[in-house]
Amino acid sequence: MSDHHAKMTKTTPQQFFFALWGGLFAPLFAILLIVGLVAKIQGSHSTEQSMAYNDAAVEERIHPVGEINLADPNAIHVDKTGAEVYAAVCIGCHGSGALGSPKYEDKGAWGPRIKQGYDTLIKHALEGIRQMPARGGNPDLTDTEIANGVAYMANAAGAKFTPPAPAAAAAATAPAVAGATPATAPAADAKK
Repeated sequence: MSDHHAKMTKTTPQQFFFALWGGLFAPLFAILLIVGLVAKIQGSHSTEQSMAYNDAAVEERIHPVGEINLADPNAIHVDKTGAEVYAAVCIGCHGSGALGSPKYEDKGAWGPRIKQGYDTLIKHALEGIRQMPARGGNPDLTDTEIANGVAYMANAAGAKFTPPAPAAAAAATAPAVAGATPATAPAADAKK
């Protein structure tokens, strides 16, 4: 029994080296490799790039949902045509007949309304009637634009309404007339 015990306790230097390498150096070497890999990955990312990315990501997340685009108050307003008004506002209800509205080009539904006259239809469009809100729900439309839209829809159903003349043409001729008036005024004062 003592021989058996003596054989088990004897280790060779080679066994000791493998045991030391496997138990101590191999895990230490693996840890050093992992630390080196992490350091290399972190070193390839510059701080400025990550800061720029973070700033962009924050801006993206806090960006407003809607934006307000203000029109230039000095810009000359050009009235929309009947087709433009219909496409922008009226088609929502008159395209499908929603809420009992007469559908576009439906002569049967538009006939009794056309008989009421152009001025009555414009009044209803401006003030609203039954389920239709005033100005079709768009308060930015001018009276002329409303009249253009009414004429466009009624004419598509068989009416022969004449839409009003564009306001931009009348405004363009007004400054020329106003400019001519002061030129004649000094001549009248010279006679005194």
